Amino acid sequence: MKWFLDLFSSTLGRKVVMALTGLFLILFLLIHLIGNLQLLKGDGGHAFNVYAEFMSTNPLIQTVSKVNFAFIIFHVIWSILLTRRNRLARGPQGYAVTNTKSSIWSSRNMGILGTLVLVFIVVHLQNFWAPLHFGQMQMVDYDGKSYRDMYSLCIQVFQLPGYIALYVFCMAAVGFHLWHGFVSAFQTLGLNHLKYNPIINVVGKTFAVVVPALFAWIPVSMHLNF
Repeated sequence: MKWFLDLFSSTLGRKVVMALTGLFLILFLLIHLIGNLQLLKGDGGHAFNVYAEFMSTNPLIQTVSKVNFAFIIFHVIWSILLTRRNRLARGPQGYAVTNTKSSIWSSRNMGILGTLVLVFIVVHLQNFWAPLHFGQMQMVDYDGKSYRDMYSLCIQVFQLPGYIALYVFCMAAVGFHLWHGFVSAFQTLGLNHLKYNPIINVVGKTFAVVVPALFAWIPVSMHLNF
């Protein structure tokens, strides 16, 4: 038990926790994006509704999703607390990035970005997760089997300009968070090498731009009926 307490009390331990939970965030975003892209298939929601039903009813997927989501919430809250702690100590360093030139805005404001992401998660759960599990969902039939019509719910929510603005803004926050966090997580875990660092940096920056941009494009394109 002492090692566990030491992990959370030491600077290195806190950074390792942030890095590990951050990798869960990266995994979650990638899987979630693949599913959300089904909204743009132009099949009236067939593929997305089948995907959503599978993800929300399969016991294994549900277990993995809950564990993954718990790590994400922990990561976001921990980033806020860690930033506050660092600022109180007059040493806002966030992750283990040793190059002083990398002290960009995103690295100095991980707590602010984490707060924005947390707000978005709460609103997102209210609009989609809560109706799916506790609301009266419209049903649709495919090949004689009934599915909850999550596609229609997405269309309904994505007609709200305020939600679209919040979605796009928060995806920008996620992008900034990943811009610093992706590479820093690898450095913190010691997964860096002069030969491979440029590749990790390119992959990280590409992920930080492309993934949030695609997330943001989905509701915008549905709102504009593209």
